[in-house]
Amino acid sequence: MSRLDRFKAKMTEKGIDAAVISSAINQRYLAGFDYTDGYVLVTKNKSYVLADFRYIEAARAKVDARDFEVVMPEGSMLSAVAGLLDGNECKTVAFEDATLSVSMLERMKKVFVGKEMCAGASEIADGLRLYKDYDEIEKMKKAQAITDAGFEHILKMLTPDMTEIDAALELEFFMRRMGSEGTAFETIAVSGSASSLPHGVPRNVKLEKGFFTMDFGAKFDGYCSDMTRTVVIGKADADMKKLYNTVLSAQLAALEFIKEGINCKDADTVARDIINGAGYEGRFGHSLGHGVGMYIHESPRLSQGVAPDYKLQRGHIVTVEPGIYIEGLYGCRIEDMVGVMPDGSIYNFTHSKKELIELF
Repeated sequence: MSRLDRFKAKMTEKGIDAAVISSAINQRYLAGFDYTDGYVLVTKNKSYVLADFRYIEAARAKVDARDFEVVMPEGSMLSAVAGLLDGNECKTVAFEDATLSVSMLERMKKVFVGKEMCAGASEIADGLRLYKDYDEIEKMKKAQAITDAGFEHILKMLTPDMTEIDAALELEFFMRRMGSEGTAFETIAVSGSASSLPHGVPRNVKLEKGFFTMDFGAKFDGYCSDMTRTVVIGKADADMKKLYNTVLSAQLAALEFIKEGINCKDADTVARDIINGAGYEGRFGHSLGHGVGMYIHESPRLSQGVAPDYKLQRGHIVTVEPGIYIEGLYGCRIEDMVGVMPDGSIYNFTHSKKELIELF
C-alpha cells in the first residue's frame, strides 16, 4: 500500500472527506515533490498537487500522475482548492493543525464555504512518517554516509588558526559537495568553554583549547542525518578523560540496550544512571535522543518525559546522544543515529570513530 493509500485509509477511519496539506515536508512525503508555495489536496476520490507557474513544469515532471493530478490555478490558489472540494463533494476538510497559522486557517474558513474544517491532517501524516520503510532508510543511510565523510574530512582540515565558524562552514561545504541538498539543521561547532552549551552557536574566534563539539547532519532527498562528535584541541587532562569516557560508556550502554519493544524512557535511564553514578548528576540536562526523518526532530523521544509504556517499534529511527556539560568550563556529547529496521533488527547508521581524539 502506497503512502497516499495509507493516508486515505486513515482519513476514512476518521470520517474525513478531504485533507489540505500545506506544509512542505508533508507535501513532499505524500507527493514526492519539493516546493514551498502551493497545496496538496487529498480527497477520497482524487488527489491533487496545486502549483503556480514557477513550479508547474517541475511538478509535471516529478509527480506520479497515477496518484496525483497536477493543477495550475489561474486565480487564487485557495479558490482552486475550494472548487476541487466542491467537485469531489467533500464536506469535512482536515487541515494541518500542527503547522498551519491561525490567520491562514481563518482564510480557509472564509473561502471553503459550507465545509466543516477540522484538525487531523497533521496527526495522520506525522503518524505515517513515524515508521520508516526501506526506501526512506536507504535515503537516511546516504545522508549519514555524507555526514560520516564530513567528520573524516574535518579532522584533516582543522588547524589552530581556524575559527569555529570556519570549521562549521568547511563541514557544510564538504557535505554539499558530497551530495547533501543542505544541512539537516544549523551546524554546531563550539570549543573550549563554549562546549558547555549543548546548542551553542559557532563563534568568530579561533578554536579554544579543550573540548570541541561538532553536531551536524546532511540531508539526502528530503531525509536528515544527525551526528555529534567531540574531540580535544590540545591535550586532555585526567578530568577531561574521565568525563569523555563516562559519556562514551553511557552511549555504548544505551546503544546495547536499544532493541524492538524496549520502553523509550528506559533507554534514557540506562545512560543517565551511568552519568549520575560517575558523579555528574545534573550535568546531563537533555533527553537521550529523538526521532529523525524528514524533520530533524520527530517522534519518538528517548526521554524521562515520555509515557512509561511508550515502546520503540519497527521503523523508528532515533538518536542516542548523552552528554555532560559543566557550565563555564566545558562539555562533551557523542551521538549516533540508530533504527529498528522493518525486520526487527537494529542498525547503527553512524560509522565515525569514537575514541578520544587529541589535535594539535
